Amino acid sequence: MRVLITGGAGFIGSNFVRRAVREHPDWQITVLDKLTYAGNLANLADVRDRITFQRGDIANRDDVQKAMDGAQVVVNFAAETHVDRSILWADDFVKTDVLGTFVLLETARQVKLERFIQISTDEVYGSIESGSFTEESPLNPRNPYSASKAGADRLAFAYFTTHNVPVIITRCSNNFGPYQYPEKFIPLFITNALEGKSLPLYGDGRNVRDWIHVDDHCAAVDFLIANGQLGETYNIAGGNEVENIEIARAIVKQLGKPESLIQLVKDRPGHDRRYSLDAGKLARLGWTPRRDFAGLLRDTIAWYTSHESWWRPIKSGEFRQYYAQQYASRV
Repeated sequence: MRVLITGGAGFIGSNFVRRAVREHPDWQITVLDKLTYAGNLANLADVRDRITFQRGDIANRDDVQKAMDGAQVVVNFAAETHVDRSILWADDFVKTDVLGTFVLLETARQVKLERFIQISTDEVYGSIESGSFTEESPLNPRNPYSASKAGADRLAFAYFTTHNVPVIITRCSNNFGPYQYPEKFIPLFITNALEGKSLPLYGDGRNVRDWIHVDDHCAAVDFLIANGQLGETYNIAGGNEVENIEIARAIVKQLGKPESLIQLVKDRPGHDRRYSLDAGKLARLGWTPRRDFAGLLRDTIAWYTSHESWWRPIKSGEFRQYYAQQYASRV
């Protein structure tokens, strides 16, 4: 089977590529990635001889047509994803998340795909004080990032109903694990603690997120390629609701650092208080996560501790030179 994975050099995408190579040796995998600041060919170093890599932009029709030629399955991980950046540079998010998804869908309706998996996010629902969002809950995005993902989400569904593009939409809770760009909460706090720097925690630190390890998220997407129903949306949840401050405390404790490194800072605009997903629909289909959050958090801390050569160039400002060397060695 020929599979196109967009955003495959990013955090979740590269983890999915490694899973696909391991679990599906018969797949012919093409990765399309723009290689922005968060795309890194080093993320694919261990599988680069098993895939075809194409540097390109999902908002560019020529790039997409070339990459999608002959594909049977498309998994769209490509997106701008960082809320803080979306507050400052919303135009990048609209271009990639909305226009890019539109270009993918327009191309997809001209070829014969079996599946088009649109990777969305729990943030499209907004914040919830109690209970959990189901797939039927209204969308209420509260920042430019989640609004752009909601737009892509609805475009994908519209192309299913209007043009019969074989779309399945997934909305996942917060991911963590190896190769996550260190502007994100968990890798930022781990690497800052390793460097003896402060851990800047928004507001009172009691915002709640449901966490899922990236391997579980990738396993769920893999499951839905084979078992998901076209035109349906599936929540993917880890079932691990934790306050941000508790994660910060766990990080400094494991690393033997003082809690005084945790510094409360001014809250960001529109900061959602709590996310929570009801993933019963996916469970009834036959998939649930089976991993222990506390143990996987310890493993993740250990990974960043032992992979300083991966994250330090990124944080030190040497990443562009590092990425250029990686790209040159690949192509």
